[in-house]
Amino acid sequence: MSLLRITMIQTPLYWEDKKANLGMFQKKIEELPSQPELIVLPEMFSTGFSMKKESLAETITGPTVEWMRETAGKKGSIITGSIIAREDKDGVPSYYNRLIWMLPSGDYGYYDKRHLFAYGKEDQHFTSGKKRLIASVNGWKVNLQVCYDLRFPVWLRQSRQQPVQTEPEYDLLIVVANWPAVRSHAWKTLLQARAIENQCYVIGVNRTGRDGNGLQYSGESMLIDPLGDPIKMLLSDEDIFSHTLDRNKLEEVRSKFPFWHDADEFFIQP
Repeated sequence: MSLLRITMIQTPLYWEDKKANLGMFQKKIEELPSQPELIVLPEMFSTGFSMKKESLAETITGPTVEWMRETAGKKGSIITGSIIAREDKDGVPSYYNRLIWMLPSGDYGYYDKRHLFAYGKEDQHFTSGKKRLIASVNGWKVNLQVCYDLRFPVWLRQSRQQPVQTEPEYDLLIVVANWPAVRSHAWKTLLQARAIENQCYVIGVNRTGRDGNGLQYSGESMLIDPLGDPIKMLLSDEDIFSHTLDRNKLEEVRSKFPFWHDADEFFIQP
């Protein structure tokens, strides 16, 4: 229970082409030499970061989620990444940048991106999420976030709201992204900062290549330890990285440097 095997898949995405993207990820996952507990894909992994929600969005029973369900079951691994999702209420659709946490059993959880990227007009097309999702696997608690959320430390902060808190709220922070190369310095710096201030492992999985709007992505997906030191940083090429996280190291850091005990208490308005 102290170990967690993870795989990060960094790759270019076919622009607004679900079939091509799902086929590509299917091949990569089938060819993994081992069976990780957790496979992490980028943000909007089946379409790229597109605002064409009307034509690309799907419900929770749509083809991408069904693909995740089938693939997670066959591989025996949890698969996570975000998609363009649609929900209808009283005949009126709402659209979300929705991260799916798909279990091998076919059960799932989801997190709707809270901080929408106004600079890229994401806020004009999607609805902001209101609740965090902290999932669990092998006794690890995992905080799931999407791209622009990384810039907002209060939203990602270990909570001190419980009356009696004997341990941090989560152990691993995952950020899936389509983070442009022009702001790669912020990507790397903020990932390390979130690991340091929350005393947790951090996984950031970014895409690479160029999208249909001409934006270049430098990849630079990272795995960072609870002291903020990179265990691995991928370059700009297509790459797959697997690693086994050790909870004993996490507990050692938290015990030796119990900074989280001194954190401020706060409450986030929904």
